[in-house]
Amino acid sequence: MPDDETKTLSRAAEARTPVDTAAARPSVWTVRLVIVGIVLAAVNLRPAITSLGALLEEVRDGLGMSGSVAGVLTSVPPLCFAVFGVTAPRLARRFGPGAIVCAGMVAITAGLLIRPFAGGTAGFLAASALALMGIAVSNVLMPVIVKRYFPDRVGTMTGLYSMALALGTALAAAVTVPLTDGLGGSWRTGLGVWALLAAVAVLPWIGLIRDRSAAAADDATADTGGPARQRTSAPPIIRSRTAWALACFFGLQATGAYITMGWMPQIFRDAGVPAGTAGLLLAVTMVMGVPLAFVIPKLAARMKNQGPIAMALGACGLAGYAGLYLAPAGGAWLWALLLGVSNCSFPLALTMIGMRSRSGAGVIRLSAFAQSTGYLISIPGPLLVGVLYQHSGGWGLPIALMGGLMLPQIAAGIIAGRDRTIEDES
Repeated sequence: MPDDETKTLSRAAEARTPVDTAAARPSVWTVRLVIVGIVLAAVNLRPAITSLGALLEEVRDGLGMSGSVAGVLTSVPPLCFAVFGVTAPRLARRFGPGAIVCAGMVAITAGLLIRPFAGGTAGFLAASALALMGIAVSNVLMPVIVKRYFPDRVGTMTGLYSMALALGTALAAAVTVPLTDGLGGSWRTGLGVWALLAAVAVLPWIGLIRDRSAAAADDATADTGGPARQRTSAPPIIRSRTAWALACFFGLQATGAYITMGWMPQIFRDAGVPAGTAGLLLAVTMVMGVPLAFVIPKLAARMKNQGPIAMALGACGLAGYAGLYLAPAGGAWLWALLLGVSNCSFPLALTMIGMRSRSGAGVIRLSAFAQSTGYLISIPGPLLVGVLYQHSGGWGLPIALMGGLMLPQIAAGIIAGRDRTIEDES
């Protein structure tokens, strides 16, 4: 009798296992909704910054900003990304990554809607910080969501996410000025209209929160550390040379990207390029990331060592800054093109984050560390460019600084691209 009972219980357990596993596995509908959510979220992760870059002169005049204060304004994005990005893993463990990304999209919408009409520089900065807080947590959690739902397609999905991000960046750079003119010429309206696009991105994430299979996936992701003894035994990530190299690479590429997004239109305008054309040049720089951001992650995922890609992108950056120094107006389209290729270091960094750890828990830790530390590294760059521009009266010194920073970026990319994981080093 006990043997029969044991066999019966064993069969019952085996019958329950597939059901339990299936319950935890996201449905096809959920996966499709995740893809839509990733694309819409990515599209909204940069318009808050590039739309401001296109109208920076009008915003400075409207709010009475000096060059140094404008430099502070262009340093706000990396500061917010560093401060708020480090909170993303803890929030994800408590509420689930999907819920936090949804909240991030809501924060972006609110910040973009309030920012132009807040009144005064302080209110403008505070509303910008709200939008950037939403961007920060979404930045950190996107590689985690990709790793969770698409573990065997990290390169492809990172490429799709990066391509959508580049598309949103280029779109805001290209159409903000003509859109502002078409809506009456007020920079406040031209900046505030981007809140509508952010509001659309909220919708799929609400659906994911309400979906039970997505909630189960979020629970699994939120508890990626496994049993308590496994979480407490994980060595500190600050001991990993690869993590530090990746953080430096991420920070230096972010420095170049935010200097470009914040100041490049002004560089061209000061060289005699019309405002609308300067915005289009920034759009060219950003739009280069649309095809390359899809190709580079797939290529990087197939390579054991991503250092050669980091070197090639850095060389393009050096050539672009050299041209910008010597003939900013004469070869403007070529320099914009080269700097656009160089800015594709961002999707490369995201891909390496997904490849430099074996587990979901490791990706969360590495993503938070590399992005938060990296953005801290990037904070002085845009500010220093503003100070140098104001006190030197030209763009020679700032551009020389931008070009000089490409050298340590290349070195960090070579180290971060080595075929090893943070678990190997720990």
